[in-house]
Amino acid sequence: MRYQGQTRILVAVDCIVFGFDGEKIKLLLIQRGFAPQKREWSLMGGFLQENETLNDAAHRVLHHLTGLENVYLEQMSAFDKVERDPVERTLCLAYFALIDIHKYEKQLTGEFHAEWFDAGNLPDLIFDHLDMVKQAKVKLRYKAALHPILFELLPPKFTIPLLQNLYEQIYDTKFDSRNFSRKLLSLGLLVKLQDKDKSSSKKGAFYYQLDKEKYKEDFQAFLNLIPNPDKLLKENTYIKAESKMHKA
Repeated sequence: MRYQGQTRILVAVDCIVFGFDGEKIKLLLIQRGFAPQKREWSLMGGFLQENETLNDAAHRVLHHLTGLENVYLEQMSAFDKVERDPVERTLCLAYFALIDIHKYEKQLTGEFHAEWFDAGNLPDLIFDHLDMVKQAKVKLRYKAALHPILFELLPPKFTIPLLQNLYEQIYDTKFDSRNFSRKLLSLGLLVKLQDKDKSSSKKGAFYYQLDKEKYKEDFQAFLNLIPNPDKLLKENTYIKAESKMHKA
């Protein structure tokens, strides 16, 4: 029901989908299917329906536009600038998702031309979607310093060098390999496998799997993997610039 004189306000959800191809952090974009800015690059977005929660809407939108389902999806924040949508007043709730690119690449539908882009080299995006992406990057860095969520970006079996590269990509810094490996293994979350990845050297690197039971029981396990995460993030000038932008 709308009262006389009340302005209609739409509620939308947009999904920022991160992936990792083994070398770079990627972002999944689609081509917008309707005006304005039809066929321009966009996050996965849609409107909240009367009979669903925001989380339900986010999962529905993501599945409809990309074919993806059963992925890690977390609500981030609201974007409410009055003129953010040129057609009608629209409040947006943003979500970020983490997926293993190789696990889901066959699920991607071609209807909306979903495509992976290097997260550090994106095309022009519609509306305020670039602001959403920047905020999602900051959120992901803080979240990953406290919880082992980055495993959501990895294949079922992986090497420690691969995991270290993922963290270095997320934080745009270098970690000492011995210290990283020692701290990682001390957490007790990994199960060492017998086979090795020999693609980069003759000696090879052992594969590991995540102990999913311990992962669920001890979701705070990575609290000490990255020492002084606040200091690390503040020293990174890129993140400092983003933080200032969001406080303005």
